[in-house]
Amino acid sequence: MEARKHRNTHQGAFILFCLFGFLFSLLFARFVQLEWTGKADGQTLAVIAERQHQQTRTIKAKRGTIFDRNGAILAEDVPSYTVVAILDPKMTTDPDHPHHVVDPKKTAEQLAPLLGMDVEAMERILTKKAKQVEFGAYGRNISFELKRKIEALHLPGIAFIRDTSRFYPNGMFASHVIGYAQKNAANETVGKMGVEKELDRYLREEDGYVSFAGDINGFRLPGGKERIVKPDNGANVYLTIDGKIQSFLEDAMNSVEKQYKPKKMIAIVADPKTGKILAMATRPSFDPNKRDITNFLNDAISYPYEPGSTMKVFTLAAAINEGVYNGNETYRSGSYKVGPNTIRDHNDVGWGTITFNEGVQRSSNVAFSILVKEKLGEDRFLQYLHRFHFDRKTGIDLPNEAVGQIRYRYPIERITTGFGQGTSVTPIQQIQAATAIANDGKMMKPYVIEKVVDPDSGKVVLDHGPTVVGEPITAETARKVRAILETVVTSEHGTGRPYQINGYRVAGKTGTAQIPSASGGYLTGRENYIFSFLGMAPTDDPKLLMYVAVQQPHLDVTETGAAPVSQIFTTVMKSSLQYLHIEPNGEKRMKAKTAQPQALDSWIGQPAASAAEQLKEKGYVPVVIGRGKYVEQQLPQGGDHVLLGERVVLKTDGAATMPDLRGFSLRDAMKVAHILGLRPSTKGTGYVVSQNIRPGAEVRKGDYLIVELAPPRQWEKEAAEKEKEAALRKEAEPHE
Repeated sequence: MEARKHRNTHQGAFILFCLFGFLFSLLFARFVQLEWTGKADGQTLAVIAERQHQQTRTIKAKRGTIFDRNGAILAEDVPSYTVVAILDPKMTTDPDHPHHVVDPKKTAEQLAPLLGMDVEAMERILTKKAKQVEFGAYGRNISFELKRKIEALHLPGIAFIRDTSRFYPNGMFASHVIGYAQKNAANETVGKMGVEKELDRYLREEDGYVSFAGDINGFRLPGGKERIVKPDNGANVYLTIDGKIQSFLEDAMNSVEKQYKPKKMIAIVADPKTGKILAMATRPSFDPNKRDITNFLNDAISYPYEPGSTMKVFTLAAAINEGVYNGNETYRSGSYKVGPNTIRDHNDVGWGTITFNEGVQRSSNVAFSILVKEKLGEDRFLQYLHRFHFDRKTGIDLPNEAVGQIRYRYPIERITTGFGQGTSVTPIQQIQAATAIANDGKMMKPYVIEKVVDPDSGKVVLDHGPTVVGEPITAETARKVRAILETVVTSEHGTGRPYQINGYRVAGKTGTAQIPSASGGYLTGRENYIFSFLGMAPTDDPKLLMYVAVQQPHLDVTETGAAPVSQIFTTVMKSSLQYLHIEPNGEKRMKAKTAQPQALDSWIGQPAASAAEQLKEKGYVPVVIGRGKYVEQQLPQGGDHVLLGERVVLKTDGAATMPDLRGFSLRDAMKVAHILGLRPSTKGTGYVVSQNIRPGAEVRKGDYLIVELAPPRQWEKEAAEKEKEAALRKEAEPHE
């Protein structure tokens, strides 16, 4: 029995010996094979070993900086930080110095206000079952200053990850030109709008790295190999935008936006000699740091619309260039038949028989209809539309440029195109075409990118310069057009009188563009237009060209659409000319001063008789209302800018009485209605010829005021006839 037990033990031991011997042989064979081939599962062991010891550190590159033409920074990469919260208690080794969030509620109460978060929302994040959390957009891209404020709280478990973010130091400043860039899912900064998008391939950076042999803790091993790949910084971009002129424009548009609350505003300032865009802005705008965007298109280049009467500039230029324009020739204004259609002047009845020069000053649609139909001819006019490039994009170096549409299929469309209806164009198309007027016939391509420069070598990798894209008219024609356009601003009949600038000669043309209705036809109402002005200065040798458009502003009852447009144009143009050291024209300085709007004094509380006398001495026309002795209200108000020669309504503290409105313009009649609180109703256009409330009668707030108006050349005659009729009726009445 015992012998059998020993025999089984020996057999078991032998089997184990054989098994272990076999396994050892396999292991030894594998060792020999690895030693002999240096590979395992097809991979080189030396490479794997090197990878395990190879350490890599990223060297961050910088996206290119965007500058204005004077070298001021408009967009740049700046250090930023992401706030993180460590929730894992295992990260704390010393309870006296915790490295994780110990008190979520206290942490949320102190940190949430700095990040602009709701306290309860942050507390929910801080109580998640996770090792580490972030706070979404609230905790990303925070500045160094905010990081220091958070660090000063000494909150356990709150840490930071260093990164870079795109920063726009001027906020809402040429935003649609500069655009914006943001990080994508791969943490790469990519341009999304404007120059940031257009030049993304130049601005984009590529990180470098350094690799070396290191130990398990990441420390460099002595004698290890090192490889460095330098970062490729993005190229720097220099724009034609002048920061100073852009600031003038932004400030003026902010002021008008606050006062008039328009639906849209567009403005462009250009150097007509080169095509450089010195300033460009639109409203609504946005802050690229916040990306609070409501309109992703730059309306200055992407919004085609019927331009209205600014288009008359190019119809006039075509007629002069073809030798068919005689400014002293007369025509009958008011209406003009084109087949079954009737074209009317903006006041419906016209101004009688006037010269073509006066027709330009008054912005007569009939005058320009005659020029297209009878003088130029429709085919020849179409050639000029092509010569001025209204049939194509300008090619400006910004994304998403649109192009208008020349509507020339029907006879009426061919005529209305001559005064800016039917056919649509973009603001930048008008600017490009107008450079031919301002630059003695040479039409310049507009551009905003001056150059792109490699920041490391200083080499210019992209360079833009002035480009002549056509010569639609001669230099002589351009000078003649500017001379006539100057009278639009200076003439007593000119629609451009609000655009006069103290000391400088201005040439330009106003525009009042109709807005198509979604239900067909056009919108109605005194505010439902795009009011615009295309002007240049100084007239004899324009240094600046400017287009301003304001869509659907909220106007006071006494104001016209020129009020917000002229506020932008005159402010920016004058400031820019002075900034560029363009000397005022001495010959015109005093004349311009008398025509320039002046700030009106406040006469409230002053004796009415004395106030009226002083207003007369200053060159205004006082209208005293009421039987009191002291001024209680005035319109325009103190501080408002008013042209000399305008009526100033003074309401006294006595009983309110109705003045004689005959001869008043509609605007002046509305001043009276507004200050008396009356409900106005008008019939006709032009100047007041009759009123339902007799002069001198007492009025109460809420009374109806009905006035009848007639064209300037008729109102005196009609007023005299009405006086005669009244006298005859009085004579016919029975005497007591």
